[in-house]
Amino acid sequence: MSYYVIYDGNCNLCVTLVQVLENLDRGQMFRYTPMQDLETLNQFGITSQDCEMGMILIDANAPERRWQGSEAAEEIGRLLPAGNGFVEVYRALPGVKWVGDRIYEQVRDNRYTIFGKRDTTYQSGYPIGCRGLRD
Repeated sequence: MSYYVIYDGNCNLCVTLVQVLENLDRGQMFRYTPMQDLETLNQFGITSQDCEMGMILIDANAPERRWQGSEAAEEIGRLLPAGNGFVEVYRALPGVKWVGDRIYEQVRDNRYTIFGKRDTTYQSGYPIGCRGLRD
């Protein structure tokens, strides 16, 4: 099973988290594209306005299955080795998910102010599409 991660390639925090995920996964499960790649976004029917609501995770085998924002972050965590237990506990603790969702929204809306903006858009070494095929 594989997934597509759409992230803000100009956000220092977003890029750092993608790089951590790249190092953990090594392109086995996840492929990436920045929100600034309008051509790839168009393939999925995603607009720039859609991206304002946060990162997007797409099931590559069933592209209609999508998660966005904190839901996408949780699903990525759930898919990682040993991540499912952590995410289940997080979701089960009363009020914790609600607080986590609000924190995600605040960070999303203020990410450039808090973490800074990159001068160039980060392009993953594991991109979506033909550019991502390495053999």
